Amino acid sequence: MLIPKLTQQDMTESEQRQLKTLLDQAKKAKGLPLSNSETNHIKDDYIAQLMAEREIIAKQIRVVKRQKKLKPDISATYEWTANMHSRGKR
Repeated sequence: MLIPKLTQQDMTESEQRQLKTLLDQAKKAKGLPLSNSETNHIKDDYIAQLMAEREIIAKQIRVVKRQKKLKPDISATYEWTANMHSRGKR
C-alpha cells in the first residue's frame, strides 16, 4: 500500500515545530541563510523519516487488526440452551 507523500500541512504542530528547529539548527551551523536547495533537502529528509515511522505504526496496527479478526469470540457463539424455553413454547 503506497502512502502519498506527506506535506507540511498534513503534519502535526509538533512535527512542524521539529522541522523548523532542524532548519534553524542547519542555518546556525552554516552561519548563513540556507539556499532553497539546502532547505528542500532538509525538509525532504525529515518528511521521509516521518513517513517511514508512520508506515511502521500502520503495519503494526494492521497486524493487530488481523490477529483480532482471526480470533473467534467465544462469548459470541450461539448457545441453544440459553435461548430455549425450559418448558417449551406455549
